[in-house]
Amino acid sequence: MTTSEDPRRTMALTPPEHDTPPVLAPPEPVPPVRRRPRARPRALVGLVLALLVTATGSSCTTPSGGDGGPDGDGRAHAPRTLRVLASSELADMAPVLAEARTATGVTVRLTYTGTLDAVERIASGEADTAYDAIWLSSNASLRIRPDTARRITGETPVMTSPVAVGVRPEAVARLGWDPAKVTWPELHRAVAAGSLTYGMTDPKRSHSGFSALVSVASGLSGAQSALTGRDVARATPRLKEFFRGQKLTSGSSGWLASAYARRPDVDALVNYESVLLSAPGRLTVIRPADGVVTADYPLTLLTSARPEAKEAAGRLTTYLRTPEAQRRITTTTLRRPVVPGVEPAAALARDPRRELPFPGSRAVADGLLDAYDNTLRRPSRTVYVLDTSGSMAGDRLDRLKAALVELTGDFRDREEVTLMPFGSTVKRDGVRTHTVDPAAPGSALDAIAADARGLTASGGTAIYSSLQEAYRFLGRTPGDTFTSVVLMTDGENTDGDPAAAFDRFYGSLPAAQRHTPVFPILFGDSDRGALDHIAELTGGRLFDATKGPLDAAFEEIRGYQ
Repeated sequence: MTTSEDPRRTMALTPPEHDTPPVLAPPEPVPPVRRRPRARPRALVGLVLALLVTATGSSCTTPSGGDGGPDGDGRAHAPRTLRVLASSELADMAPVLAEARTATGVTVRLTYTGTLDAVERIASGEADTAYDAIWLSSNASLRIRPDTARRITGETPVMTSPVAVGVRPEAVARLGWDPAKVTWPELHRAVAAGSLTYGMTDPKRSHSGFSALVSVASGLSGAQSALTGRDVARATPRLKEFFRGQKLTSGSSGWLASAYARRPDVDALVNYESVLLSAPGRLTVIRPADGVVTADYPLTLLTSARPEAKEAAGRLTTYLRTPEAQRRITTTTLRRPVVPGVEPAAALARDPRRELPFPGSRAVADGLLDAYDNTLRRPSRTVYVLDTSGSMAGDRLDRLKAALVELTGDFRDREEVTLMPFGSTVKRDGVRTHTVDPAAPGSALDAIAADARGLTASGGTAIYSSLQEAYRFLGRTPGDTFTSVVLMTDGENTDGDPAAAFDRFYGSLPAAQRHTPVFPILFGDSDRGALDHIAELTGGRLFDATKGPLDAAFEEIRGYQ
């Protein structure tokens, strides 16, 4: 997640435009359900790193040429080609890197990825053969993991961006705030009183989300040094109140901004300052006066880097820290310069802020993320609308079963999960709903896995009628949850209502129900255009599993639920 957003894209130092999904894995037998440990393995791997960024995996490439050795993708690299595993948000550095190539002769080949994926590649040693360096928003989480800290060296901060809160100007006026003086406790009081709502990325899949979580925990605990478990426990009652005001969650900053634009009832976004200043619409950017967590975007060599790559990295970082390049960076990306004497872009406030303490150990980071998932945030409620038509028989149905069973290891405490299989109509005898009880999560997880294993293929494909049933189901018992619909289909609509009928149905829903997005999964022979339309209409996002593992698509959607 990927965050997370995992499909990879290749281009020539310009922002990514389209996804090229990964290679489809061969089918595997449906695994037995795994009892979810209280700390959740997935959380432990990436969370602490919260390094997940909004992330879509992609490759940003300039022609290399030359007679160098092979890259991780099999292509030759030139002696002055620097192969970098990078946060996808660094796509906005394309014009700066193009100028750096002219000035230094160093070609930067960026492979964009979600931070969780990056961390796993570094920890496993996979990154050692394919890359020379990494470029994430922060290395703070890497440094508290022995399996990653020993694989990195030579960190050079290039620019900074603090966590901030972007608030609609009318909300700032209503609350009577002076943006320069607002503190985290003041933000908490406004949220607890029901006067402020906001959106934030998922801390497990976005580094901006994790940085925001750490900022809030530090600000509300009063911690003066590295966050401890005791600090988190002390702040938990106020953290619960604060996260009740979170109305939007996302696996990526880009989708979060789009969702926010559709939600006039949401007052604010919590993200990096540079993201907020670039978001559509006008936001008043508040850097809380009592401190922030700041991303410093260090270009970092791997200890395994080739000697010529180390020389190229030295040339590049020297150039990127020149006053000329720093001015170009701040005006192009709205991040802050790290070189003294270079003024930030005009849109950036000049008054300094204290740096809030980061967790001092992996255990504290894991604990904070686990608390967020299972205690602090609003629970999730999802209907999985699953194509079990005749065309799904065989390997396709086996893949679906395996993906759903695998997914049970990632469901959160208090989460409501509904499986709604369909063929020519919704198969009502197969509709099952389970809620994960924090006291005994295994019961619901086992039941979901059993329901998944019991799916059978038959009938036609009634996509639009089945989606209407999902919305009707959710509308019967509305609640204060993150609500979504996941649609998995392997073909085109053949039965039931046509697309136009669903459009009319969706348009007739109450405003609150129209806030429920559909996340379609492209699979088998499904119609990309039709699924894109469903996602666009409902404010969701299309996930592509036609050339990648189906379980990866389901997992990536978790950041949006």
